[in-house]
Amino acid sequence: MVWLLIAVPLASAAFLLLAGRATDAWGHYLGTFAPIVSFVLGLLLFLQMLGAAEESRPINVQLYEWIATGDWSINIGLLVDPLSILFVLLITGVGSLIHVYSIGYMAHDERRRRFFAYLNLFIAAMLTLVLADNYLVLFLGWEGVGLASYLLISFWAHRPSASAAGNKAFIVNRVGDLGLSMAIFSMLAMFGSVRFEDVNAGAADLTPLWATLIGFLLLVGACGKSAQVPLQSWLLDAMEGPTPVSALIHAATMVTAGVYLVVRSNAIYAQTEVATTAVAIVGTVTLLFGAWIGTSKDDIKKVLAGSTMSQIGYMMLAAGLGPVGASFAIFHLLTHGFFKANMFLGAGSVMHGMNDDVNMRHYGALAKSMKITFFTFAMGYLAIIGFPFTSGFYSKDHIIEAAFHENTIIGVLALIGAGVTAYYMTRLMMMTFFGEKRWADDVHPHESPLVMTVPLIVLAVLSIVAGLAMNGWIQDWLASSTGQEPHNTPLINFTTIGLITLAVVAVGVALGWFLHKGRIPRDEPATRNPLVLAGRNDLYGDAFNEHAIIRPAKGLAAGLTAFDRGAVDGAAMGSASMALGLGEWLRRAQNGYVRSYGLTLAVGVLILAAVVIVGQLG
Repeated sequence: MVWLLIAVPLASAAFLLLAGRATDAWGHYLGTFAPIVSFVLGLLLFLQMLGAAEESRPINVQLYEWIATGDWSINIGLLVDPLSILFVLLITGVGSLIHVYSIGYMAHDERRRRFFAYLNLFIAAMLTLVLADNYLVLFLGWEGVGLASYLLISFWAHRPSASAAGNKAFIVNRVGDLGLSMAIFSMLAMFGSVRFEDVNAGAADLTPLWATLIGFLLLVGACGKSAQVPLQSWLLDAMEGPTPVSALIHAATMVTAGVYLVVRSNAIYAQTEVATTAVAIVGTVTLLFGAWIGTSKDDIKKVLAGSTMSQIGYMMLAAGLGPVGASFAIFHLLTHGFFKANMFLGAGSVMHGMNDDVNMRHYGALAKSMKITFFTFAMGYLAIIGFPFTSGFYSKDHIIEAAFHENTIIGVLALIGAGVTAYYMTRLMMMTFFGEKRWADDVHPHESPLVMTVPLIVLAVLSIVAGLAMNGWIQDWLASSTGQEPHNTPLINFTTIGLITLAVVAVGVALGWFLHKGRIPRDEPATRNPLVLAGRNDLYGDAFNEHAIIRPAKGLAAGLTAFDRGAVDGAAMGSASMALGLGEWLRRAQNGYVRSYGLTLAVGVLILAAVVIVGQLG
């Protein structure tokens, strides 16, 4: 049954792509049915695992031997354990709701069938990634996710910006893929295997140097997929894809892959404090960068993209705290999946009613005309800022608490990030749903159809109750996967950290309300504030890449090209010219005249005699 989790959406994607226009009228229903089937199968497996003893919960299925040599072999194998089953439920559950929503959102798109095929491919690739029992099969899913994201981000390729965004995401992720592939080769060299079981068993024997090297290579891979600094520049451009794609990428699939990779590799990180600290630092820097960007954007989807970067940063920070934070990282990943999918689909609902306008300065007072969208979005808003007893309140506060226990500076920075998040999300709510209306006369805001609002309602409920339902339980559930249960005796107790966090969040909400309760201009005001300008320009991530990576790479390529043409080609062409000249001289020497042959013979005899005489004299 395990292999069916992947096979069903993969077969659906293949059928929709190969069947052609004959399935245009009903292909979207098939595409929606596939992840629902996988979700039901995943739920059955989860219930089976719930009733089993801890040591008998993992289910390992070996499908066939892929590569075999004298020293090692690699099988195509799948693993369902407490960690992977949570991802299966998130991917298929949230993915199914996004598919249902897409039926309405993409109703008038001529290429809807192909869109659903790509969504199915995305789901199948992500399931392959999280169900793999070894790093090489994980890498296959990893690359499949990259391909599917490219196809979906650039789905509206007739727009130059969408085509460029797809290329950018694909190319930037190749850097991360290089890191992961090098880590896999290093594991194969050190352990003779890339199975999680073998790597975990042999990790304790790694030297600190090798553990640190593999840890850094895995981090490079994670930074690419999860849009962490310095490989974050593709994420905001990815908003060019249809909104359901943004929801799927940000909530349930692509950006969660890096967090999964780090947590799955906890045995390696347990051997290297340097690499573990690097993970925490990358997460901390990224959560602040994402929050900073979120404060400066007027595009509703890009504000949410900045928040995703920031929230994934919290997860990476937690994963970098070692086993004590790994379960908190997964806890926040799951709750974030619910409220972020809710808000992205809510943003799509707003755009649907506003003629696809994404500029929040053209919104205002939409709470009156989009009541369901407003209510459900508000639930996501409360969850992401960590309002008491919502899902984010439990998951993010655990991370901040653990950060304070491990490193006070990182804890303070995580706390600042929570305040900034509260500010820019309140700004989004005020600009979109409150205040005076600022839309054009030809725009008539309206609520989305039922097929789009029902998924919003389900996700809104999960945004509120999921945290309470999983709090405490998830730490015990993941104990075997994270290597150690989180300890419950932090240096500063939860109540103290909780009160401080709530106070910081309240300040952020108050600032967001106070600064945006008045009149908001329809056009973006000019500013010389370097902080605002940096945020509007994505903290100059593209400029950094241009000057630090692209231009040096182009210079290196130009130098190598010149060397290739001058030295390599020159040597080859020079040898050819010499051979050609020698051949021409020999051709002329063979002219058919006896006197020429006699002269050549005489010269040869003289040279031979000279050599003999010199040899005798020596």
